[in-house]
Amino acid sequence: MPPVVDISPQDAVFVDRPVVARLRILATTDLHVHVVPWDYLGDRPSPTVGLARTASLIAKARAEVACCLLLDNGDFLQGSPLGEVSALALPGPHPMIAVMNALGYDAATLGNHEFSHGLGFLMRQLRDAVFPVISANIAVQLGPTPLDDRTLLPPRTILARRLTDSQGGDHDLRIGVIGLAPPQTTQWEREHLQGEVVARDILEAAAAHVPQLRADGADIVIALSHSGIGQTEPYAGMENATAALAALSGIDILIAGHTHQTFPDADFPPAPAVDPIRGSLFGKPAVMPGFHGSHLGVIDLGLARHNDQWLVADSHAELRPIARRSDLGAMTAVTDSAREILAIADKAHRATRRRARRLIGQTAAPLHSYFAMVAACPAVRLVAQAQAAHVARALQGTGYASLPLVSAAAPFRAGGRGGPENYTHISRGPLVMRNVFDLCPHPNTIAALLVTGAELQLWLDRSFSQFRQIPPGAQDIPLVDPNFPSFNFDTLEPLTWEVDLTEPPRFGAQGAEINPASRRIRDLALRGIPVDPAARFVLATNSYRASGSGGFAGAAPERIVLSEPVLTRDILLGHLALPENLGPARPANWRFRAQPGTSVTFDSAPAAEIFAADLLPQLLDPLEITGTGFRRFRLHL
Repeated sequence: MPPVVDISPQDAVFVDRPVVARLRILATTDLHVHVVPWDYLGDRPSPTVGLARTASLIAKARAEVACCLLLDNGDFLQGSPLGEVSALALPGPHPMIAVMNALGYDAATLGNHEFSHGLGFLMRQLRDAVFPVISANIAVQLGPTPLDDRTLLPPRTILARRLTDSQGGDHDLRIGVIGLAPPQTTQWEREHLQGEVVARDILEAAAAHVPQLRADGADIVIALSHSGIGQTEPYAGMENATAALAALSGIDILIAGHTHQTFPDADFPPAPAVDPIRGSLFGKPAVMPGFHGSHLGVIDLGLARHNDQWLVADSHAELRPIARRSDLGAMTAVTDSAREILAIADKAHRATRRRARRLIGQTAAPLHSYFAMVAACPAVRLVAQAQAAHVARALQGTGYASLPLVSAAAPFRAGGRGGPENYTHISRGPLVMRNVFDLCPHPNTIAALLVTGAELQLWLDRSFSQFRQIPPGAQDIPLVDPNFPSFNFDTLEPLTWEVDLTEPPRFGAQGAEINPASRRIRDLALRGIPVDPAARFVLATNSYRASGSGGFAGAAPERIVLSEPVLTRDILLGHLALPENLGPARPANWRFRAQPGTSVTFDSAPAAEIFAADLLPQLLDPLEITGTGFRRFRLHL
């Protein structure tokens, strides 16, 4: 494990000098190949996504100033149906690269999802980029120090700009840019990167490369940090390290991402050295521009001269959205799409829509995720059942075939930061290809682990730590901790269990054990027989989880008993094509332990109300529409 870098917070970063010149920095992050403002899963226009809409904001922001940079903070090459079709089916330059070239990006860095289609695919696409793509902590070989690493791409770059002051004088400015990605990338993308790529700690890499940027002549330094804001106190291997990164001397501006949040934002939790109103980290301007093109980050710098050096005299950070939510909760676009960007992506867009409409089967009942965070979800269980059937066939004739088989799956689209539009809803009737993307949006492959009964118990305790502790008799306490992403809410098929909410959560949002004595999972059984903690099981899952992602007990590369280059999505596709796999929903496999006189609240989509009586009769009361567009529900325990 790399050492923790010793950093000293530098709060006083502005200088009391007259502003000589101004520079604007524009930033995007986590675009995930959302170019066209189109919801491919619902096959309808979308006001909330699309770099084509952001492009109009970029053009306007550029026209307002004399000097401007445009940067991207990673996760631009994977993450939408258009991206999947472009990766697998279309010849020629990738539409995302073509669009970024057309928009005149000045530099970009890698995110973790750039590797989701493999290293060869990534390197082929980057050959078409006319802008530098950099990454300081992703390497093909580590050296004694970060400066000795053989990085996959250049670790840093310097961009030159000619500035004109208010008196008409010209000045040269050299802007250093460093790119950084979560070191967990090599774990998350182990299938593609094992033996090919290694990662170094973000802070360790930055502490070495930022002084080198200064030595190479950079007047100011921008950190493209594909990392959440996170804690201000550093520790080795931080996934979300941008706040700690801001405390490093030599960095002037920060672009954050990865967690799909927005910053500055009045709803972002403030902390010492984190100012979500002003948009600063340790006094330094910072933005995190959402995801899928939802916002454009804008940082304006006032630059002064002192002892023949450029220094930041003042700054302003803001986000410009492509859509706004009305008082009734509906999202409305506030900018038009740039026609030239739509034209570049048109061929890929039409090919994606054709593939998304391909008929694959029929479903006798609707499949949705409106209550996936509070009740057994048939849509999630369907994915688990498809995984289990595939693993059972694959392990026939092996020493693992006689072990009981369990399968883990989680909801990917269940509200959260994606908003009330971010739910799966597949109507009764024809099933088409876009429905498979809806249920399995990521290109994870199938895997299976050897685990114990005790680890299955811990696995569920990790998942069900997403709920707050609920004292008996409490009324209308918010149930779900918003810091827990839905993709870490695994349930296990075909086990059954109860959840005791009077117990505190055993694990924190990032998987650290915080209450080791807590036991929320009760009466864990397989087909009515209590699970023996010492018994061995095969657990079907995906490559992301099997590599150890999410902090689940027993999930580690050395526990893998099956790993195949077969997409979970393709397994589900074959499963859905067989009518016998789409029969009536099975009885719920988990429930909350009863707490008479106790109620909690949770949020879902407004459309969830029509399904409430079917799933949880007499237990749900629809409440108000919230300011963020969700329908609030009361759940009686």
